[in-house]
Amino acid sequence: MKLLRFLPLLAGILAVPASRAVYAPIPEQEQGRELTYSATAGISHDSNIFGAPNNEISSTIYSFSPRIKFNSSVTDQTFLSASYKLTLDHFTDRPGDKTLDSHNLEARVAHAFSSATTLDVSDNYTISKNPESLLAGLPVNSNQSFKRNQLDGRFGTNLGQKMGGVLKARTVRYRYDNPTLGAGIDRTENLIGAELSFDYQPETKLVAEYRHQAVDYRSSGGNKDKSSDFLIGGFDYNMARKLTASGRFGGEWRQRDGEGDTSAPFIELSAKYDYAERSYLTAGYVHTLEEASNVATYTDTKVNRFFVNMQHALTGLIVASGSLSYEPSTLQGRRGFSNVDEKTTRLGLAVSYLINQNWTASVTFDYDDVSSDDPNREMQRERFGLSAGLSF
Repeated sequence: MKLLRFLPLLAGILAVPASRAVYAPIPEQEQGRELTYSATAGISHDSNIFGAPNNEISSTIYSFSPRIKFNSSVTDQTFLSASYKLTLDHFTDRPGDKTLDSHNLEARVAHAFSSATTLDVSDNYTISKNPESLLAGLPVNSNQSFKRNQLDGRFGTNLGQKMGGVLKARTVRYRYDNPTLGAGIDRTENLIGAELSFDYQPETKLVAEYRHQAVDYRSSGGNKDKSSDFLIGGFDYNMARKLTASGRFGGEWRQRDGEGDTSAPFIELSAKYDYAERSYLTAGYVHTLEEASNVATYTDTKVNRFFVNMQHALTGLIVASGSLSYEPSTLQGRRGFSNVDEKTTRLGLAVSYLINQNWTASVTFDYDDVSSDDPNREMQRERFGLSAGLSF
């Protein structure tokens, strides 16, 4: 039996918003080969390249992004994948460096010791020279380049006819090139978890989970470090592979170094409906505590995140897609500072023409809006783009 027939999909143990240049999902042209090459070239206009609250700088951007990807079942029990992506952006009106290069490397090994026991390890390393938006609440800085590495591991096994167990771990490391930014927000986030599941019905699985998170800052950690314990229950639902849903409900108890401890509800909800070929709808909601960009003023951020993604095949060759997220959140002020409420809206729209098995052309639009009690954290941004992609 091939590994992919019974290997469960690796599930993230912490919801992390993806950082990408285009919000709306762009359909990929699968080549059905172990080794594939792809490249995307495009032109776009960004109304606020640094995501600043005022004195916005706009620019036309020329982009080129080649990628190489390898996927293979190297044995009946072991699956291996790896990819490298280079992104070159040239700004016509950017202060400082006008041409920036970013890099992304991914690797994954999944091994089935048996039909009941699996191990899945993946790593994602990013060198970002053109972050998607300004770090809210900090002075405008033309160099917000950073390096980020995320390592995930998952070990799962059956504990009985209907019982299963999973051990999970994740470590994420941030390092900013600018010394001032690095001194404030360089950090490592570690997360471990243990999960028990019960097959209540053929399509429904009940889950109980414990997680522990530790956030360690590189400097002044005695005033910024924190740890959290989570107790979570929930379900996974899968009906004929067309409709899937997942829910996690529980609580988080957070201990802060140098500040008061806190607790908060923890909620993760998501659903996906594949209603036709190349057509799907996903939606979800997350309530959790996340790190703040200005750690000198705020301890962390209490986040509510609603999101919807869709892709719809208008014809056999034309696909429309969209993405919308809405995040009302509250920044938790340190002693002597008030809490700050803000709302973040991100919208992405795209229309793609699947010219043939190898070529895709897309028109895209992205919109960002941040409304905050602190005017220095507010921002509006629009991006229009046209791109063409080749894969073979």
